[in-house]
Amino acid sequence: MEVRKYVTILEEILMDGGRKMDPPGKRAAAVAVIKNPFAGRFVDDLTLLMDIGEELGGILGKMAVDALGITPENAESYGKAAIVGENGEREHAAAILHPKLGKPFRDSVGGGKSLIPSAKKVGGMGTEIDVPINFKDAAFVRSHFDAMAVRIDDAPKGDEIVVALVVTDCGRPHPRIGGLKKEDAKMEDGLK
Repeated sequence: MEVRKYVTILEEILMDGGRKMDPPGKRAAAVAVIKNPFAGRFVDDLTLLMDIGEELGGILGKMAVDALGITPENAESYGKAAIVGENGEREHAAAILHPKLGKPFRDSVGGGKSLIPSAKKVGGMGTEIDVPINFKDAAFVRSHFDAMAVRIDDAPKGDEIVVALVVTDCGRPHPRIGGLKKEDAKMEDGLK
């Protein structure tokens, strides 16, 4: 894996909708800008990208938790996304995000039974992506349905991939649309 740079983005939400958030909530995105080994050519076997995803799951997950300043067990939500430069293909993002990234990412956030939501796209330098996030142990906890926008101004170049993992220590500020609450979730099957 050839990494050009790592970026960490920390958001601390003190107020939303004119009301203070007590305690403040935090969201962190840990991002890697990597060389796409398959840029410019079609390759059937994407195992190399799957292995890169496994490595990045642990590295970026730990970076995000560290940026939040919490223990892994206090992570509440997570999500993942990738932007492939124009000389690559969307399947390159899928190879990184899906087969092997999940386990090391879950390990870095102290578990996680729910599906890790994801997004992927092809784009040029400065392309923004909304990383979908949900509660890590019960996907139907409505207060944690959210997203964090991630954008790296000089990436991805045509032969690069931007990989972003997001971790939060909270749900949305002031949730009040009903649905399953975190404290009521059974957290048995990753759904409810």
